[in-house]
Amino acid sequence: MKAMILAAGLGTRLRPLTNSIPKPLLPIAGTPLIVWNLLLLKRHGFKDVVINLHHLGPMIEQALGNGSRYGLRIIYSREPVILGTGGALKQAEPHFCGESVLVLNADTLVELDLGALCAFHQERNAMATLVLREDPEAAQWGLVEMDQDHRIVRITGRGRPDQVPVQPRMFAGIHVLRTRLLREVPKGVASTIIDPYVASIERGETVLGYDCTGYWSDVGTPERYAQAEHDASLGLISLAARQLPT
Repeated sequence: MKAMILAAGLGTRLRPLTNSIPKPLLPIAGTPLIVWNLLLLKRHGFKDVVINLHHLGPMIEQALGNGSRYGLRIIYSREPVILGTGGALKQAEPHFCGESVLVLNADTLVELDLGALCAFHQERNAMATLVLREDPEAAQWGLVEMDQDHRIVRITGRGRPDQVPVQPRMFAGIHVLRTRLLREVPKGVASTIIDPYVASIERGETVLGYDCTGYWSDVGTPERYAQAEHDASLGLISLAARQLPT
């Protein structure tokens, strides 16, 4: 299975920091955010990573190169116009060779067993599996409703109309999907991958939720960036935990 890291965003909420540095290269404990995710992928056996680029993209490409220093092969998908999650995946689709793909956000710090996530997705023969979190403010992030069998019923109110007992969650921005879902995504047009997920739920296909109970941070604002730096200094998230044992 290949992985894709979404790294094309403008980082507007972190300006002026991101005026001259793309958000994926902002350091946490001295290491760029995107490298934390590359090391996580490496630890869990991934070898091929697609990274989409837009805002200050050449800086990211120059910093990471072909990925060999991390034991990975990096392919870049350059977007002259930002395509959103749906459009980005559609443009990169030829690199996935028809296999399922794991998607991460470059600006998210997470401790998660990616191998267990992918095994869950494959064993349940899911069309897509979204990593979810319990959060008292889930509705503000975008409410995801999951039933007791881990099937997602609705995303932000869209999906199955039937009323079943559900557990409220928020989407953590990490997901695994079959590339078949990309058939209905228009090429070269900005879109969100959430729309195909909702359509898949409405068709009765298996779209699952996978609970993340470890560390998670969306480093999207100055406050959360400062908090992530503080958390790293306390050892709540550790770069050493991402390195392969020597």
